[in-house]
Amino acid sequence: MLDLYGVKVASRLLLGTARYPSPSVLAEAVKRSATEIVTVSLRREAAGGRSGGAFFEMIRQLGVRVLPNTAGCHGVSEAVLTAKMAREVFQTNWIKLEVIGNHDTLQPDVFALVEAARILTSEGFEVFPYTTDDLVVAERLMEAGCKVLMPWCAPIGTAAGPLNPSALRSIRAHFPEMPLIVDAGIGRPSHAATVMELGFDAVLLNTAVAGARDPGIMAEAFAGAIDAGRQAFNAGLLEPRDMAVPSTPVIGKAVFA
Repeated sequence: MLDLYGVKVASRLLLGTARYPSPSVLAEAVKRSATEIVTVSLRREAAGGRSGGAFFEMIRQLGVRVLPNTAGCHGVSEAVLTAKMAREVFQTNWIKLEVIGNHDTLQPDVFALVEAARILTSEGFEVFPYTTDDLVVAERLMEAGCKVLMPWCAPIGTAAGPLNPSALRSIRAHFPEMPLIVDAGIGRPSHAATVMELGFDAVLLNTAVAGARDPGIMAEAFAGAIDAGRQAFNAGLLEPRDMAVPSTPVIGKAVFA
């Protein structure tokens, strides 16, 4: 079981709810993924006017836990205000904290991220910060009170997969007890399996599922890949070797004259 701020969940797949072609397609993807947590942007739902209430009611009926996010925020005060509004709307202390610093790469502004995280944790929020794979930033977020980290493996929506496996290995090794959820950049089920094989605890997806020809099937594929990667990590992966090693013993083999 995955423990996130004292909440235990069986599924290690978190699913975003944006960019689906219809609410029914989203609902199907959520069901087939077996996820227990979905992310919702307060800005998106507020912009939808009356449709926002209907959307949240649909999510509630799916029986999943909501992780509101501050998507689209570019500064500390904006992110903090959005988080406070989300807490009132969704009735949860959970918040996925995003503070974007670059318009092209959507890379987090890590300085503003740490400051916003410190403010929110002091006000009782349980923060899930969307961050880079930088170890120093991770340490600062922990010092700010974060008990979960969400490093990217590539920029949002690129579907590039893990661009820096060494950095991901390092952050996993430096924080062995911290729940680490890879957020952003996953494009294929094989990418998800790869990061889970590195020892990460979960994966957050959106575009790779919502943008698929059949989001329901893709959600199910990702769920299977994440489970496989986790099981492989727990079983102990065979490390690459420089030389060939025979799988059949050479001692005691038959000799023909």
